[in-house]
Amino acid sequence: MKDNVCVVTGASSGIGKATALGLARTGTTVAIVARDQVRGQAALAEIKAASGNPDVGLLLADLSSQAEVRRLADEVRSRYPHLQVLINNAGVALTKRTLTVDGLETVFAVNYLAPFLLTGLLLDVLKANAPARVVNVAGDFHRKATMRLDDLMSETDYSGARANNQAKLALILFTYELARRLEGTGVTANCLHPGPVATEAPLKDPDLSPFGRFMYRLVKPFFQSPESGAETPVYLASSEEIAGLTGKYFVKRRAVASSPESYDEGLARRLWATSAQLTGLTQ
Repeated sequence: MKDNVCVVTGASSGIGKATALGLARTGTTVAIVARDQVRGQAALAEIKAASGNPDVGLLLADLSSQAEVRRLADEVRSRYPHLQVLINNAGVALTKRTLTVDGLETVFAVNYLAPFLLTGLLLDVLKANAPARVVNVAGDFHRKATMRLDDLMSETDYSGARANNQAKLALILFTYELARRLEGTGVTANCLHPGPVATEAPLKDPDLSPFGRFMYRLVKPFFQSPESGAETPVYLASSEEIAGLTGKYFVKRRAVASSPESYDEGLARRLWATSAQLTGLTQ
């Protein structure tokens, strides 16, 4: 890992920060992506101090904006031309439907379209530095979702949980299709469920009801730590045990079956085509 360059999105807190720290401890070069500069700088300092690794950098981008995603990709190309690992971890959870600057539903845009676009924009760099890896942080609640290609923006009967679950299913369908398209290139694509992790993200949702805050605080002590949740993404990014393994869904560092719908190749191709239209990704 010492010669690798890893980019981790959503790394100013939670699983992302713990993942970046775990990778930094291996001696690899790590670039953390954060939306907020103050929080990003704090995470950067903490990761450097805890790992003893000076080769940790900070990239700032609001992944709800496709222009920002494109700018981020350009900056990665410039600063980290030897990129070998991309970990798409950033995500949001909202109880109220909102739109991004691009007019897209926020949860789907950040949790799925941003990884789709960022990965697509960096594929040539990853291929040039193969063997390389793409790791997508999804979640087991995808099993509750049905892909609604006719309503990806959740314009009807919006539910924050339903929007999140659909985005996770989309991310897994994308991972499997990406793995098929990358066959023979030396770039692998895998996804994972990190397990229930205690983070502050739900409490930062301004639309979460007082009862919802109370319930989250009640169950939070029973969730695992971000460090435990980061074990699988660190494993997928760095372990030689899985070198060359691609198109798999992992839980607790083991490849397991995802939902039956996630293996629908026709659905994956249609989702890819729609995603390319929504992001303007031509490759």
